[in-house]
Amino acid sequence: MELVPEPRTKRPEHISSAAPCPFIQSPAQLPTITLAEAQARFQREAVRGVCDTGRYRCSYYVWGKGPPVVMIPGLADDALSFILVSALLAPHFRCIAYDLPAGGGVGDGARLRRIIHAGPAQDLSALLDHLNIGQSYLLGSSFGGTIVLIAMHSNPQRFPRAVLQGAFACRPLELIESSLSRLARYWPGNMRHLPGRISLLRWFHFAPFASRPPEVWNYFLERSNLPPIAAVAHRALMIHRLDLRPILSEIRQPVLLVCGEHDPLVGPACEEALLRGLPNAGRAQIAGCGHNPLFSHPEILAELVRQFLTPPPEVA
Repeated sequence: MELVPEPRTKRPEHISSAAPCPFIQSPAQLPTITLAEAQARFQREAVRGVCDTGRYRCSYYVWGKGPPVVMIPGLADDALSFILVSALLAPHFRCIAYDLPAGGGVGDGARLRRIIHAGPAQDLSALLDHLNIGQSYLLGSSFGGTIVLIAMHSNPQRFPRAVLQGAFACRPLELIESSLSRLARYWPGNMRHLPGRISLLRWFHFAPFASRPPEVWNYFLERSNLPPIAAVAHRALMIHRLDLRPILSEIRQPVLLVCGEHDPLVGPACEEALLRGLPNAGRAQIAGCGHNPLFSHPEILAELVRQFLTPPPEVA
């Protein structure tokens, strides 16, 4: 299947844009879904599997019908972090989400210290080969956005269009962050075992969840606390060493940047670097949103993705 992009349209009033982006009439008019409904549908409709990429045993799910869109998780997320967005997009797209390599903490066979940033992009292609998919759209969240950029650069024909949420091309860690990450590569247990983690998450990320049902915040905590500490530390150090700015000008496919108005992790400087470097990028800012619209603003995020990736109707 050849994927055909849609033309850009004017921007909605509730988001800001540095370039044309999809149009949404009003958030109140968008389809909604509860977490319980999404989970129930997932159990009925999604198909789960495991793909041996040659570097690790990659757990994934496929949900829906239509043009494929692969969803790549962030630093401390997993495939099920996309469940609300996938539930909203499944009527329009074949949603594919997968787990990043996590090593001994989950028994996926990954050797974390051997994984460099090109590896996850190769794993993405291995997963698509496993599913017999030639071309696919991409949705990358935060750290997952760096995998998207590398994949689009290395294989532009396979990945014709993408949405990057909370993404960056270069974000070196502070000294204390990099020092802790180096130590944490040797720590056992999952993220939930880090002292004070729940309090920090509430301090930095709770405000955009205030209008959502409590179970959505609890689900965010559940997903973000599951990854092994060592795996998250390794990913953080991959970010610390990464600078994709030199290749941005060569990524000519259309890209939509989706940014949270109050993102505490990825600031305007990161967004501007992407906008300056990518030749065909637009920016949509979600009002009242932080770094986690997958959970706090799934309706708006799903609609932005749907409009940006939906082919235009054929002209008679």
